[in-house]
Amino acid sequence: MKIVYWIYNFLWGDLLKIPLPGGNSVALSLLVLILVPAGIFFMIRTRFLPIRLFPDMIKITVSTEKKSDGLSGLQALIVSTATRVGMGNLVGVVAAVSAGGAGAVFWMWVTAIVGSATAFIEATLAQIYKEKDPLYGGYRGGPAYFLHSLAERVRGKKLKRSVLAVLFAISGLICWCGISQVIGNSVSTSLKNAFHIPTLWTAVALTIVSAVIVLRKNATVKVLDVVVPIMAGCYFFVTVFIILKNVGQLPAIFERIFAEAFGIRQVAAGGFGAVIMNGVKRGLFSNEAGSGSAPCAAAAADIDHPTKEGLLQALGVFIDTLVICSCSAMLMLLAPEETVSGLAGMDLLQSAMEYHMGQAGVVFIAVMLLLFSFSTFIGILFYARSNVAYLFGDNWLSQTLYKILALVMLFVGCQAAYTFVWDLGDVGIGLMTIFNMIALFPLSKEAIASLKDYETKKKKGELSL
Repeated sequence: MKIVYWIYNFLWGDLLKIPLPGGNSVALSLLVLILVPAGIFFMIRTRFLPIRLFPDMIKITVSTEKKSDGLSGLQALIVSTATRVGMGNLVGVVAAVSAGGAGAVFWMWVTAIVGSATAFIEATLAQIYKEKDPLYGGYRGGPAYFLHSLAERVRGKKLKRSVLAVLFAISGLICWCGISQVIGNSVSTSLKNAFHIPTLWTAVALTIVSAVIVLRKNATVKVLDVVVPIMAGCYFFVTVFIILKNVGQLPAIFERIFAEAFGIRQVAAGGFGAVIMNGVKRGLFSNEAGSGSAPCAAAAADIDHPTKEGLLQALGVFIDTLVICSCSAMLMLLAPEETVSGLAGMDLLQSAMEYHMGQAGVVFIAVMLLLFSFSTFIGILFYARSNVAYLFGDNWLSQTLYKILALVMLFVGCQAAYTFVWDLGDVGIGLMTIFNMIALFPLSKEAIASLKDYETKKKKGELSL
């Protein structure tokens, strides 16, 4: 635990302090100093692609088809959305608002808009450097693979393993084990609140059901194809219904978000840094832009142009943060402060929903969290496939052993401490981000070249959407 907290503080602790009037300051972490400038850089290099090509994102989403035994672009988006639109959208938003107040929501939005350009770069590179998958069929790839190619290019020779690629793959496996614990912890808490189910019962049932799915060869994508659209749609429509019921409060809510985002209240209390840090940190944990997770799914897509998958994954960031995360934030912010005062974690969100819908709201959140968490767990094990293969080669033994390890972590997480499991996940995703970004800057010119080729072919009518 001491090692985890030391690394956590190195990645997420106060690395740089910017003084503010009145003796206050804004503290920025290493990852914020890397991701925000990188997102701005990629936004400029792609000529504001997330805004400029948003219509293309929608067209590709509704038209993409599977070409062979690989995933379609839409299926790859669903897999990545399963993990994006999952734990971070419920537990992550709750944690951000609990620690940073309403202003943290604004910085989650900023992180999403800026991060969508980063998501485009990493997903496009994943497509460019994908490989055939001899075990599962179709394709595989991700940062471990384009880091390996970059290392071979720099050293001028073929390599069996690259140090940075190995470090990324290990960090990813640590992160996904940490997330497995968070999933178990959050699900057991919400079911205990809603139905008074003992955590041990939840641990046993959740682990058995998950094992039945993930230990089969190709059940993952089929399950996600069904679960993700249903759970995201239900959550969105129920939230919209609650927002419309309280539409008169929206101006005050948005005023509060923007006021606290720019520290009008927080600067005086010395908490402005907490607003930014919690918003950006949870925004990253939720939409994963720059972390290198989603490219593991993007590489599996069999699509006719790498840029198309990059655009789909950029859209995934919008779906995650600007839509679903905003829904969760509104549920909490529309509840009276005295209702949620002093609460944190799932207790806060379920108390807010109890205010809006009575006991049915508590049950609804428990069911949604179960579905979101379940899809996240299945999704991260899909991500793990390519990284396990990179580290240990193409064999079923290593693939199965990692799945069993993740199932054990899921079981243990049902009764683990809340703060530690979050920190373990933050450490893993932080290390992944560091190694991933090392590759993105030098290789980004290839993604930009792919974007230019895409736009040229589209103008000439050589590429259909």
